[in-house]
Amino acid sequence: KEPVAGSVVPEWHDGVTAQVLAPEYRRLLDVVEAGGEGLRAKELAARLGLELVPAKVEGVRVKAKRLVARGWLAEERPGVFISDARRSE
Repeated sequence: KEPVAGSVVPEWHDGVTAQVLAPEYRRLLDVVEAGGEGLRAKELAARLGLELVPAKVEGVRVKAKRLVARGWLAEERPGVFISDARRSE
């Protein structure tokens, strides 16, 4: 079953794939993983093709923070999102 937009972000654990995430979260995860050394919310919004207005940037930040809280991403330092090393082992 395909997740729907706005759905709850499940906790990451061994064996679970990004396919359980709603499409907007999968895109965000893909952008961070392709980003290399870490990206800020504004950079993420730009790479996602969003308009760089405060509401859009803040929406990306909230989604990225949610992915950090659930173990999908890591926050290298405040506001800088990176791929969580546990997921790539």
